[in-house]
Amino acid sequence: MTFRSRLLVAFGGVVLVPLAVFGLGIRREMARRVGAQYERRVTSLVAVIGADVARESDGIAGRLGALKDALAADNRFRVSALQGGERSYLLDYAGSAMRLAGLDFLQILDDEGRVVSSGHFRNEYDRLSAAPPSAGPALVGARTAEGTFLALIRADSLRLGAGTESRGRRFTLVGGVAVDSLFLSRLARDGELAVSVVLPGDSVAPDSAGRVVAELPYVDSTGASVRQARIVVTHSADLLTALQRNVDTWFAAAVLATALIALLLAGWLSTRISRPLTALAGKTAAIDVDRLDVVFESDRADEIGALTRLLGAMTERLRTGAARLRDMERRVALGDLARQVNHDVKNGLAPLRNVFRHLTQVARDEPAQLPQVFAERQGTVESSIGYLETLAANYARLYPQMERKPTDVNAVVREALRHVAGAEHAELRTELPDGLPPVRVDALVLRRVLENLVGNAVDSLEGRPGTVTVATERGDGVVRITVADTGRGMTRPELDRAFDDFYTTKAGGTGLGLSIVRRLVLDSQGALRVETEPDQGSTFIVELPGEGGGGHVAS
Repeated sequence: MTFRSRLLVAFGGVVLVPLAVFGLGIRREMARRVGAQYERRVTSLVAVIGADVARESDGIAGRLGALKDALAADNRFRVSALQGGERSYLLDYAGSAMRLAGLDFLQILDDEGRVVSSGHFRNEYDRLSAAPPSAGPALVGARTAEGTFLALIRADSLRLGAGTESRGRRFTLVGGVAVDSLFLSRLARDGELAVSVVLPGDSVAPDSAGRVVAELPYVDSTGASVRQARIVVTHSADLLTALQRNVDTWFAAAVLATALIALLLAGWLSTRISRPLTALAGKTAAIDVDRLDVVFESDRADEIGALTRLLGAMTERLRTGAARLRDMERRVALGDLARQVNHDVKNGLAPLRNVFRHLTQVARDEPAQLPQVFAERQGTVESSIGYLETLAANYARLYPQMERKPTDVNAVVREALRHVAGAEHAELRTELPDGLPPVRVDALVLRRVLENLVGNAVDSLEGRPGTVTVATERGDGVVRITVADTGRGMTRPELDRAFDDFYTTKAGGTGLGLSIVRRLVLDSQGALRVETEPDQGSTFIVELPGEGGGGHVAS
């Protein structure tokens, strides 16, 4: 993620998270307070509605009491009801009495529960009806010619005939008022609250919260049974939902506006910061050892300006240090070349020195054998002189030019072992199997490698009797040359620095032998590795690609 992206994300988080927390908190607090307010209003209204229902019930009971007194004094009704005369009078009686009493529902039932007279629907005459509870209000589903309606009723009773109250027939008066929308709106007294009647089998709407005012017995229009109905106060959640929707809309608008402002501000700030940083990065990427002419200039007073000036000062120091480094490299290169020439010339002169020492000894002890010995050692003298002439020709070009051609490894090993100096105390062993494939390498380079490795192996014996073994073998596409000794070996720190230039553990050594060996093996596309243990000796393994083989990376 880029710096600009991180800055934009950070600005968005810093601005939007608190705003979101604030908006959600307001929404939750609004819902809680509106809900609590509705709860208080519903609680207050429940108590009022309960009193209104009780008052309405008492009013109905009072009117039924007046009707009962009028009915007891009406001889015509008593004669018609008890003796069966004037049926039309009975049918019309309840209707007239209902209108005079201001009721919407009125039935007169005999002691068997049959309708003697019905004020709201004459056709209910002689129908068997379930008697409502005599104590307290109840609800009834009343039938009319147009349909059914719900009524709040009360019941009362009286006895007629037989001279005494206890011996006459019992008649029941059931009267009430219609529970319609007008009645319920009078109970509600609040446009945001609603009063409804929940009959058996009904349920409150899922988007409303209801509080039961009272539970009343309910007789349906069939009159078959008496069950419980409820008067419920409900308030719709539409207002709260609308408020929440408005809050969500304004909150979304505020979030979008804030996010836009935050993005614009973050984009401007990130551009002001990232653009100079990108320019600095581009200039810094262009800096190289061979390219230190990059100029860092800035007149800004902030941290970016300070960084620019710091990079400029650093580049100036690098220019000065690079000039000094180049001068030191030239001097080191000349010194390295001089030491390498000295090392290679000493390797070439050592066989000559041994030959002349031998000739001197023969001339002193056996002068007559001198011509024969000279003839035997002439090949060594000529080989060493040829080696030195080749070195001179190579160094005349400042760097040895390799002549890669098929070379017999065993022949070069035998030639190199004839020129090893100071090996009187060492037992030189060879394991040179026949049939090795030739390797494509410069024979002089391979001889220099072997002379250095065998010479180091002899020196590791430190004048004590020991064994130096040179072996060759065929590998997987390579020819492997192994130089093993039984000398002092190397510790881990010595092994880590063995191939460094000018590092040596021998008195008078130049420290170039193994570094030259490693470079020559790498230039020949070969590989070199070492196995060594202190006081157990060392084994140097050189792998060179066979004729047609690939190159190897040094270990």
